[in-house]
Amino acid sequence: MSNTSLLSGSSAPRRLPWYVRSAARTWTCAPPPAEVRDFHAGLPGYAPTALTELPSLAAELGVGRVFVKDESARLGLPAFKALGASWAIHRVLARRTDGRPLRLVTATDGNHGRAVARMARLFGQRAQVFVPRGVHPAAVTAVEDEGADVVLVPGSYDEAVRRAAETAAAGSDSVLVQDTAWPGYERIPGWIVEGYSTLFAEIDEQLGAGAPGLVVVPAGVGSLAQAAVTHYRSRRDGAPATALLSVEPVTAACVLASLGHGEPVSVPTGTTTMAGLNCGTVSSLAWPLLRAGLDAAVAVTDAHSASAARDLAAADVSAGPCGAASLAGARAALTGTGAAGRRRALAVGSDSTVILLNTEGTAANPHAQEEQR
Repeated sequence: MSNTSLLSGSSAPRRLPWYVRSAARTWTCAPPPAEVRDFHAGLPGYAPTALTELPSLAAELGVGRVFVKDESARLGLPAFKALGASWAIHRVLARRTDGRPLRLVTATDGNHGRAVARMARLFGQRAQVFVPRGVHPAAVTAVEDEGADVVLVPGSYDEAVRRAAETAAAGSDSVLVQDTAWPGYERIPGWIVEGYSTLFAEIDEQLGAGAPGLVVVPAGVGSLAQAAVTHYRSRRDGAPATALLSVEPVTAACVLASLGHGEPVSVPTGTTTMAGLNCGTVSSLAWPLLRAGLDAAVAVTDAHSASAARDLAAADVSAGPCGAASLAGARAALTGTGAAGRRRALAVGSDSTVILLNTEGTAANPHAQEEQR
């Protein structure tokens, strides 16, 4: 039986929103397709993003080494999302036989929609992007500047996804390119997750021999976390298993809530500066892998994310609120009241290597620039 615990996200200072499953590191799965990395290497402007070591954070967290995988400049965009969007659109177009242009439809909290719009333009297609309330106007403008037709939705992210899906289904020349899955819509989200595998392949090459002890992943609908689970639970190199920790806003912790309940649950979402993580429903495609292969989940506040972003900026790492959530989550898990038990559950010690995924730079999320003023 798995060892699980879930503490509610109340305002009491000693109650950490936390989940852990000790058996996750023994679970295995098939690896992602090997050809994804070669595809990305052929795109204009491709280069591996930086893996930056920060000794000051290693000392603070009580571990051997801390690296930040810095996705603040990926394929000309300030977030990692271009990896998934490019591979998925490539696969969609490869299946077309009539050569007619497509309208690529999606919903977004900012970065995914901009990536779909950029890649649509690169591949000679059109894009229509549905944007929910709460997304910063500058982020909306960035999507429009990529040439997309933007539709503002006076509702949540889940409502924007529903509107995008309905619109795509109604048009014979339209395809939904969404980074969350539900029963009956899983092929394209699966391609998006495969696209993220390049990020983890780069980390392997940049670290060299061995595997990190802990990787900390921001989670919205869970697709990037799914890619992390796929990569690290499919390793066959004999290295010790890597612990995987997901991080979400306390106001939109659908992965944490689902893990605690043992089944997918939707949660109401509020306002958060971590706009790209403001998701109320876990992807159906991600869920089985997260349930089986994710070691732990934690939720953090906007204030903790903002503090982490400032500290990363002082170390010359550009991190928006979503990217900085990794550091905030690592601090929540590895320090403070009850940290000894959480560290044991994650098998993190004084000689461990920790990877923080900085999924976006400040340019991806205007909230980041406002928090730092």
